[in-house]
Amino acid sequence: MLFSLAIIFLEGSVLGNVLERFKLPRLIGMLLTGVLMGPYVGNIIDPSILDISADLRQIALIIILTRAGLSLDIKDLKKVGRPALLMCFVPATFEIIGVMVLAPKLLGISLLQAAVLGTVVAAVSPAVVVPKMLGLMEAGYGTKKGIPQMVLAGASVDDVFVIVLFTAFTGLLAGGSVHATDFLTIPVSIVLGIIVGVVTGYVLTKVFTHFHMRDTTKVGIILSVAFLMVSMEKALAGIVGFSGLLGVMAMGVLIQQQKSEVAVRLSNKFSKLWVGAEVLLFVLVGATVNIDYAAKAGLVAVVLVLGALVFRMAGVFTSLLNTQLSPKEKVFTAIAYMPKATVQAAIGGLPLAMGLPGGEIILTVAVVAIMVTAPIGALLIDNSHKRLLTKSV
Repeated sequence: MLFSLAIIFLEGSVLGNVLERFKLPRLIGMLLTGVLMGPYVGNIIDPSILDISADLRQIALIIILTRAGLSLDIKDLKKVGRPALLMCFVPATFEIIGVMVLAPKLLGISLLQAAVLGTVVAAVSPAVVVPKMLGLMEAGYGTKKGIPQMVLAGASVDDVFVIVLFTAFTGLLAGGSVHATDFLTIPVSIVLGIIVGVVTGYVLTKVFTHFHMRDTTKVGIILSVAFLMVSMEKALAGIVGFSGLLGVMAMGVLIQQQKSEVAVRLSNKFSKLWVGAEVLLFVLVGATVNIDYAAKAGLVAVVLVLGALVFRMAGVFTSLLNTQLSPKEKVFTAIAYMPKATVQAAIGGLPLAMGLPGGEIILTVAVVAIMVTAPIGALLIDNSHKRLLTKSV
C-alpha cells in the first residue's frame, strides 16, 4: 500500500506538472497516471487501495466542497437569482432526455436502459468543476455577475438530483416499481442537507468564538464533522433523503457568512490539503477506467456522449434565458458544465454489478464519458475563460 501511494503521488504530480508546462490541465496527467497504473493496464496500484478507492475519492470531494463553501458568499448567488436554481436540474434533465432519444437508435437498447444510462452520464463532476470555479473566483473572472459561483453551486446540487433519478430508474429496470413519493427524495435530500449543514455551521461558529484554538485544529474539527455528515447520509439511506456533501458545503457557507475572516484563513488551509487530495482523487478515478470497454464501444459511444452534451448545453442556455449574461458568458457557462468524472466512476459499474440488462453498455459509455469530457472540459475552461469572461478590477 505504501509503495502504491508513493507512486500515485510522485507519478501523478510529475505527469500533472509536465502537462501543465504544455498549457494542459494538470488533471489530465493525473487521470492518465491512474489509467496506466490501474488494474486494466499496468496493475501497479495495490488491491488494498483499490478496495477503499471510493472512500478515498469521497474524502477528496469533502475537502474541495468544504473549501468551496468557505469561499462562497451567498450574496453573490442571490444576485444571480432564478438561473442559479434552474442550473441545478434543467441541464441534467435535458441531457437525460437526449440520451433517451439517442441511445436506443445508436446502441439498440431499450428506453428504460437508456434512462438509466442517461442518469449515469448526466451528472457533472464537482471534482473537476469546483476547483476550476474557485480558481476563477480568486482571479476575479466572471465574479461580478456571479458566474463561477452559480456553476459551483449548481454542480453540487446537480449530482443529488441525478443520483436520486438513477436509483429510481435502476429500481424499475430491476423489475421493481417506482412511486411518485420516490421522487420526493430529491427535494428532501437537498433541503435536509442544507438545513443540517447550516445548523452545524452555526454551532461551529459559536464554538470557534468561545474557545480559542489554532486554525489547524479548526480544520480537523470541520473535517471530522464533514465525515460524520457523509456517514449520516449512508445511515439514513432508505429511511429519509439526505445529502451529506450538500450539508458539508452549506456548513462552509454558514461559517463564511458568520466569520468571514476565519473562513478566508480556513479556506487557505483547505487549499493546501487539496494539493494532495487532488492527485489522489484523479489518479484513482483514472484507475477505474477500463480501456477494453472504451475500445469495444468505439466511435458510437463517443458520438452518444457528444450528442448528449449538445442537449446539456441546450439546457444551460434555457436556464440562462432572460438574464444579463452576454452570449460569450452563456457559452462559457455551458462549457463549465461539461466535465464528467467522479459520479460516473462511482455509479457507472453498478448496473452491471446488479446484473441488470444493458449493464456492460452503461459501464462502457460511463468510461467513455470520463475519457472524453473530463480532459476536454477542463482544457476548454482553462483556455476560454479569459476570452469569454470579464475580469473584475
